[in-house]
Amino acid sequence: MSNRTITRADLAEDIYRELGLSRNESSSLVEQVLGEITDALIRGETVKISSFGSFSLRQKGERIGRNPKTGVEVPITPRRVLVFKASHVLKDRMNGVETTTETDNE
Repeated sequence: MSNRTITRADLAEDIYRELGLSRNESSSLVEQVLGEITDALIRGETVKISSFGSFSLRQKGERIGRNPKTGVEVPITPRRVLVFKASHVLKDRMNGVETTTETDNE
């Protein structure tokens, strides 16, 4: 397992090398895709990417938490949290299992 972090610039560079787009076009493509995913999530839509996984927002209600140092109860406000669920294809690939299909139902 690697400690390397893939950045937007890394994604753009890979697209530049693999697809032959210019560096500016590759960078714009990455920004456009990430922007579309972000906008869809803000609208409350689920984003499903075949053979990769799905992103969705989940509403969490208000609850009472506790300050671990003082033990004082603290209200935690309602909020939306981002949830990612990996597809079975991605999970299998991460575990070294070869799959015969490139599509899944997630």
